[in-house]
Amino acid sequence: MTGRGEVAVTGLGLVTPAGQDAESIWKTMAAGRSLARKDPDLAGLPVDIACSVQDLDPVSELGIRLASRLDRFAHLGLIAARRALNDARLSLPGCRPERVGVVLGVGSNSLQTYVKEFTRLGEGRATSLSPLGLPRSVPNMVAGEIAIDTGACGPNFTVSSACASGATAIGVARDLLLASACDIVLTGGSESARSRMTAASFAQMRALSTRTEPPELACRPFDTDRDGFVLGEGAAVLVLEHPDHARARGATVRAWLRGYGASADAHHPTSPHPQGAGAEQAIRQALTDAGCTPGDVGHVNAHGTATRAGDAAEALALLRVFNGAPPPVTASKSIIGHALGAAGAIEAALTVLALERQEVPPTANLVQQDTGREMDIVTVRPRPVNADLALSTSCGFGGQNAALVLAAP
Repeated sequence: MTGRGEVAVTGLGLVTPAGQDAESIWKTMAAGRSLARKDPDLAGLPVDIACSVQDLDPVSELGIRLASRLDRFAHLGLIAARRALNDARLSLPGCRPERVGVVLGVGSNSLQTYVKEFTRLGEGRATSLSPLGLPRSVPNMVAGEIAIDTGACGPNFTVSSACASGATAIGVARDLLLASACDIVLTGGSESARSRMTAASFAQMRALSTRTEPPELACRPFDTDRDGFVLGEGAAVLVLEHPDHARARGATVRAWLRGYGASADAHHPTSPHPQGAGAEQAIRQALTDAGCTPGDVGHVNAHGTATRAGDAAEALALLRVFNGAPPPVTASKSIIGHALGAAGAIEAALTVLALERQEVPPTANLVQQDTGREMDIVTVRPRPVNADLALSTSCGFGGQNAALVLAAP
């Protein structure tokens, strides 16, 4: 099989509940314990736990003027972008700015700011609305702010495919590079899902785990006792480069992005296709796009939200694709929660780290899998693997699915 082509991953920038640099993040993921805690911002709600980013001071990172005019999802994305460029040893002023793109995945707008502004409007105080209410809240602003900060003048936009947004953005960024529309694309996702509106809405939908005592046992992907996900937040930005550009500047390649697949369930607004048909289609497309077979894949980072329907459907899709025996699987959300639109990007970055270390981090809180849907899910401690290729899967409301195939350099 021959794929469409690969692009180089030359930099990673991460801001997650597990940490903000590769070493600390990997150490936390390897420990295999959930980071879910009581969240003061959610106090009094039916579900008051979340996985939050700790020890992040936007003022010290960005300066007080910039930090004060951005919402948290933009703080996270912009800081991750700066770190990704630093990791790639890349100075954009030294590049052709019109050849540098930014494609970010964002699942929603910034509900923290919107709730404040809608409250003022509802109270009849229209003239007290902040003039920054819209520009700091609309989803595209995280991509726009990164361009302003870095001088990237190429294609610039966000994509929104719910919880598949981050993975979709990475796939679209690869398409821009393979089409020779860009030499470099900063891509990934950013989201802070810890607003009271978000938490209350998901609780009403019964999508969140209500196992809040103790919080660290709440999220249980693929476990028979699962009852929903735990909210999270974070950002991941990957520096993708056309192979010719990466070689010309002598860049260190951390991984190759070799395949991308996307699909729609065309089934239900919030529930996945019960047989995982759309997820299977996206995975098979990604493998074909990468020019590989299921047997070439040595590790899967699953979407694994711990919802009853979602995990059941994804397990069926993986079992069919891999003829009943998927390679070692992990579910990162069991540890860092669900960052919604950023989740697929964070998990893609974790997949790069797994390929670099040739280890699969464990899934937390898995005791027993559904009968007939058992997979080789890594638990307790990291497992050494010999993997040249890995798969990262993402699914979202609206039945939107995305899959990425990454390769060791």
